[in-house]
Amino acid sequence: MNIIMPKFGMTMQKGTIVEWKKKPGEKVEKGEVIAIVESEKITGEIEAPASGILAEILHGVGDEVPVGEKIAIIETEE
Repeated sequence: MNIIMPKFGMTMQKGTIVEWKKKPGEKVEKGEVIAIVESEKITGEIEAPASGILAEILHGVGDEVPVGEKIAIIETEE
């Protein structure tokens, strides 16, 4: 399952990854906060949309990522 950069506000075009709460290979539960992202106006949390294993992080801390771009992958049992 792909994790994408969310749009926290009407004018948000990109977000900066401030922190990853999980590392690749770690188990994540649906709804668990896996990353912190900040934009020009807000700091927000990205929650796991499904339970599984955080398979890959595609953008590191400090990276500016456009809204809608894939930032990580969770392997699910589905």
